[in-house]
Amino acid sequence: MAEPFQVDIVSPEKVLFSGEANMVITRTLGGGEIAFQAGHQPFVGALVENHTRIFLTDGTVQDVAVHRGFVEVSSGETTKISLLTDVAELVENIDVARAKDALERHERTLKDEQVESKIADAVAGKARARARLTATGTSFTA
Repeated sequence: MAEPFQVDIVSPEKVLFSGEANMVITRTLGGGEIAFQAGHQPFVGALVENHTRIFLTDGTVQDVAVHRGFVEVSSGETTKISLLTDVAELVENIDVARAKDALERHERTLKDEQVESKIADAVAGKARARARLTATGTSFTA
């Protein structure tokens, strides 16, 4: 079994999650999904909107919708993984109906809009909604 390590999800307002895990899987900008376990080499990467999975030492998985930020892996005698983000949501705090509505709204904007700034906002909003729905295990077609 993998050696446990400390995982923290930190926003400017608070520590959203802190606990021991055996593995973390998240998605980095331009790098795709990446998994971290104890003993991983030091690493810093930019996060994109994604469904992050934290495999806890008790055998459960903490699902998190992460809306950009950074991941930092520090190692020494022990490994520590920090996800630094302005916004992240634990699966139990996600309103699925609201996320579905947001996804549909952003898709309509992308079909109908001509203004670049509104298109960029819709693309980002759609990515956030998809991360929320994926974290909850909710299926969607977009």
